[in-house]
Amino acid sequence: MGGEECFRVTARSPAGQARTGVLRTAHGEVPTPAFMPVGTLGAVKLLEPADLEALGVHMILSNAYHLYLRPGAEIVARAGGLHSFMGWRRAILTDSGGFQVFSLPSFRRITAEGVEFRSHLDGSLHFWTAEKVMEVQRKLGADVVVPLDVCLPYPADRDQAREAAGLTGDWLRRSLVAAATAVDGKEQLMFGIIQGGMWADLRQACAREVAELPVDGFAVGGLSVGEPRSLTWEMVAAVKEVLPPDRPVYLMGVGAPADLVEAVRLGVDMMDSVYPTRMGRHGVAFTSAGRLQVKNAGWAGDDRPLEEGCDCPTCARYSRAYIRHLFAAGEALGGRLVSVHNVRFLTRLAEELRRRIPAGEEAGISFPNEKEV
Repeated sequence: MGGEECFRVTARSPAGQARTGVLRTAHGEVPTPAFMPVGTLGAVKLLEPADLEALGVHMILSNAYHLYLRPGAEIVARAGGLHSFMGWRRAILTDSGGFQVFSLPSFRRITAEGVEFRSHLDGSLHFWTAEKVMEVQRKLGADVVVPLDVCLPYPADRDQAREAAGLTGDWLRRSLVAAATAVDGKEQLMFGIIQGGMWADLRQACAREVAELPVDGFAVGGLSVGEPRSLTWEMVAAVKEVLPPDRPVYLMGVGAPADLVEAVRLGVDMMDSVYPTRMGRHGVAFTSAGRLQVKNAGWAGDDRPLEEGCDCPTCARYSRAYIRHLFAAGEALGGRLVSVHNVRFLTRLAEELRRRIPAGEEAGISFPNEKEV
């Protein structure tokens, strides 16, 4: 683990909680606020690592659960780790797969020791412990690792939330012991997960406990699971209120432009989501005016780019009319071009936030969250 020196706050907004910073990893520095595209299986859908670098991505997220099942952590380790395996030279965060395990309730059984589950691929039986998750992420060679946690669906009752937070804390302590005994010389940062359902007092109690442990950062989990967005921000604000200011805060599963802006205003440093590439594959482009459904017939003769003034390769070379044609013709290039645009839209948004925060001007950025152009 990297200790406090792995993160440095470089500016704080005079107008609110937003801040800029730098996260130091074994594969380079990550300027924050940062958006991380998701490459669950070691690939961000439809995009190459070279694309991501050109689009201003400094860190991606992959999933330990999925990579453990396929192709297997041993295969990745023999290739020199996930960076070498997928040809990505910058930072990687791997989450534990807790969300994926707990999203299949008919295939898993929770105990104090860990989680027994059946693979969604072939039905094979596996036992996922805090130590096993650390071992898998060690073999993957991620720069930032996240321990096993209990992720609840929405809604869940208070007793379930208290129990989930308790187990998550127990597993975090075991994960820290496992990480401390590793002798392979790899530099990995660990972010402790904060749970507690939709109860502010449980969230704060969990956050205080995690903050007392030698973690390098904090991951706010168990949100973006179907709750109203107002409740999401209420929980984030409650957690931020009690966390120490010297370590990064990562909000899991956030990727809509308006949500990224709101999270940053609350003091969040890092976010991830499949949202920009998933929307891209369905022909939905992010714009400053709202979501543009490029498959609509109204764009058939439109020679404008997806977003005027956007510096992404898609907007530099292709029109809405051409991209609509690609979708109408069933050409996979259409999804790739919109995905390129959406990822650049979010990295450009993060860059703009980093530019504005020192002057307290982040409040001047706003987006219609779900409005269709």
